[in-house]
Amino acid sequence: MANEIPNDISATVNNLVEVAGKVGQQQVELVTYAFKSATVAVEPLSKTVLELTGNVFNTLNETVKNVSTAIAPKA
Repeated sequence: MANEIPNDISATVNNLVEVAGKVGQQQVELVTYAFKSATVAVEPLSKTVLELTGNVFNTLNETVKNVSTAIAPKA
C-alpha cells in the first residue's frame, strides 16, 4: 500500500509532463502553420502589387512621352 501512492504520484507527474510537452508542441506547430499560411497568402499579393506598380510607371512614362511630343516645337 505504501508503494502505491508514490507510484500514483509518479504516474501523475509523468502524465502531466507528457501533456505539457504535447501542448507546447501544438503551440509550435500552430505558429509554424500560421507563418506558412501567411507566406502563401502574401506571395501572390506581392507579385500582383509589383506588376501593378510596374504598369503604373510604364503608363506614366508613356504619358510623359506623349505630352513631351505634343508640347515640342514642330520643325
